[in-house]
Amino acid sequence: MKTTLITFLFLLIALLSYSHVSGNAAPDVVRDTNGDILRVRTAYLILPCLSSTGGGITLASLRNESCPLDVVQSLDKNDSGVLPLEFYPRNSKKGVIRESTDLTISFAGEASCVESLIWKLVNYNGEHIVSTRGLPRNPGAETWFKIEKHLSGYKIIFCPTVCKTCKSLCGNIGISAKNGARRLVLTDEPFMIKFVKTHY
Repeated sequence: MKTTLITFLFLLIALLSYSHVSGNAAPDVVRDTNGDILRVRTAYLILPCLSSTGGGITLASLRNESCPLDVVQSLDKNDSGVLPLEFYPRNSKKGVIRESTDLTISFAGEASCVESLIWKLVNYNGEHIVSTRGLPRNPGAETWFKIEKHLSGYKIIFCPTVCKTCKSLCGNIGISAKNGARRLVLTDEPFMIKFVKTHY
């Protein structure tokens, strides 16, 4: 009887320990098309998994600005995008990008005519569109995105948890095709993407 009780207690402790470790496991890492882990301060192109839908992610001037501010998908399926992007998670100590983790997204390189190339969700004409001019390490909700696994690729979502007091929307970042442009917007339908490592 004593042996049975000891065995039972041992198994119970082992099970509870496993559950505790499993519950605290880090989210999966995000990988590029070579199978390598996405890393901080490394440039990547964002391309559609389905090339028939258009090309890579770039900037365009769609609101009568002199500078291209808005994030769009190129209409040309052979266009991999003008600018590469970099990803900066809220906690970047380990230098890797993980799924479902708050991060900022920025076009790499120097901004030519805007003060910031960091993505930001803004309300324009009844749509929540992805634009630029986000503030670095902004504690507000509008500059924080997440990458999640989606079918054979990934998707970007907007549902920040970095700001506990912010009331924010949640949804997929998808495509709104209007007036000859494919703008990135907050929507129900996700835009399935892949990441290609590049240099700038």
